[in-house]
Amino acid sequence: MPLRFLTAGESHGPALTVVVEGLPAGVPVDRAAIDSDLRRRQGGYGRGGRMKIETDGVEVLSGVRHGLTLGSPVSLLVRNKDHENWRDVMSPDPQPDEARQRRALKRPRPGHADLAGALKYGTEDLRNVLERASARETTMRVAAGGLARALLSAVGVELRSHVLRIAGAAVGDEAPLPWDDLAAVDADPVRCARPDAAAAMIVEIDRAKKAGDTLGGTFEVVARGVPPGLGAFAQWDRRLDGRLAQALMSIPAVKAVGLGSGFAAGETPGSRFHDEIRYDDTRGLHRPTNRAGGLEGGVTNGEELRTQAIVKPIPTLVMPLPSIDLRTKEAENASVERSDTCVVPAAGVVGEAVVALVLADAVLEKFGGDSLLELQDHLETTRARWRAFLARR
Repeated sequence: MPLRFLTAGESHGPALTVVVEGLPAGVPVDRAAIDSDLRRRQGGYGRGGRMKIETDGVEVLSGVRHGLTLGSPVSLLVRNKDHENWRDVMSPDPQPDEARQRRALKRPRPGHADLAGALKYGTEDLRNVLERASARETTMRVAAGGLARALLSAVGVELRSHVLRIAGAAVGDEAPLPWDDLAAVDADPVRCARPDAAAAMIVEIDRAKKAGDTLGGTFEVVARGVPPGLGAFAQWDRRLDGRLAQALMSIPAVKAVGLGSGFAAGETPGSRFHDEIRYDDTRGLHRPTNRAGGLEGGVTNGEELRTQAIVKPIPTLVMPLPSIDLRTKEAENASVERSDTCVVPAAGVVGEAVVALVLADAVLEKFGGDSLLELQDHLETTRARWRAFLARR
């Protein structure tokens, strides 16, 4: 069975939920670890006032007993503390005009789902769009990603993320940062592994906040211990690079995705881009470089999996851009909602979660099993076949 999940809930509704189906029985579930990931998603220099209100903590409603998955659907819930201030506005029951109009939005924000959603659903109240289009929904992707990370950890796969660029401040053109350099990245306000670049990023955020502007940037997700053979090239929708790109592009504000050194691929000759293949008795099959990012032909090749995503500036501006009033069609400035100056550090945490979900699905697809022990047995059998294959002379 494929690993799949569905989230539900609005930004200012009573709660957010997710149902995850396809996890085998016996996967350890640590609520404290999931809560830690939720706190990381709320952190990062440049976040706004909403993060001071919400202190996200996950509740497990089904599918887990005594710390282990049962093999049945797992449902998780995170309550919105700010809902107390929005009960009438977000009530599912009919309300008087005063409540319906109290937080109604009529002026779409350029770059947001506001106008596209209004045209799609035929509503003049943009509240009906932004409540679900809000990045608050990614709370539950991070929670679901915590379940996927637990499965991956049990088969030897680890994930980390870090920030490469915020606006004009960047780590630079040095080789991909080693795995060990990313160990303490969460201790940095912008989740950057290079202190000099991090300091420059903070300066950029402070400057933008003072100007009432917002900033984007680039983050990278790295997965270590990914077995070769995940994904397939037999059909377009089974290629793992395509599945990863779709998952990352589905994160609000992500506008481009690259694998390995993919953003440079169009300007680099093949002789300097592709990774040489080598073998020795100590390291076995290996590559001196990893510009492919651990994927070739839509299939993992055993190297570290590296994906990068470019995040656009948040479209809610304190100094709003010109727009219109949907009721009158008169020129107006766009609506202003409580928002952030920069979400790139937090977006990296969401990136970890969606990459974990895609990789966990690919692991289950290849190795299968109704229980974690069965999955581990299948993986070890396959690894034994790989060792035998490589031992041939």
